[in-house]
Amino acid sequence: MKRFGLVVMVAVLALAVPSLHAGKKDKQEKAGEIVDSGSFGVFVGGKRVATEKFRIEKRDDGNVSSSELIADDGNQKFTQSSQLQLSANGDLQRYSWKEQNPGKGETTVEPKDTFLMESITPNPGEKTQELPFFSPRSTAILDDNFFTHRELLTWRYLGAGCRLGLGQTECRPPKMTFGAIVPRQGTFITVALEYLGREKAVVHGVERELNRFDLTGEGISWALWLDDEHKLIRILIAAENTEVVRD
Repeated sequence: MKRFGLVVMVAVLALAVPSLHAGKKDKQEKAGEIVDSGSFGVFVGGKRVATEKFRIEKRDDGNVSSSELIADDGNQKFTQSSQLQLSANGDLQRYSWKEQNPGKGETTVEPKDTFLMESITPNPGEKTQELPFFSPRSTAILDDNFFTHRELLTWRYLGAGCRLGLGQTECRPPKMTFGAIVPRQGTFITVALEYLGREKAVVHGVERELNRFDLTGEGISWALWLDDEHKLIRILIAAENTEVVRD
């Protein structure tokens, strides 16, 4: 496959590197700048089974990604929400997950001393279980069903892999590995991201030229397509006959 340099947007990569500017915060900065928002449709065998509505805000001290997942596979309906707070350099500040239906479980992941602690409350009033991860704050969160987390990891990959010099507008990030926690599984995994270049993909029946990335790991083989603004457009999980598409 022919490879092309990847045009990098400063506004997007600002999520992955510390701010170089300091000053007074105005009201808009305090509220947060919307970097990306919208929804993803999740299709299994061509049938829509879930929708993830999301919003990513950039703030002076980092960014906050909020999502709501509504799913109905024909057998069961459920609603979940999550919020991922990252510092300006991409370190984890706090992750929270809540179930609104059919249960009321809650999960959080936060730094504690020199490690990360996951706290799991199966239902209100039940004992909270704690699960330590002896991994750094730079560990990514890749929770089940929240595809926005894959977009954030790709931005981080671009921020780490593209060290642009003055006047440069393109880069070819090398394949990189990342440690990640999957809170809903209570596990730590290692994944790799690789930029494969430009290729054509069909989205909502229309052929588009997009940037292709592969996300791989033990039992993981996902193809991701992002547009030139580095917004996630499509995910294909071939082994599960699953496709995720931006609405």
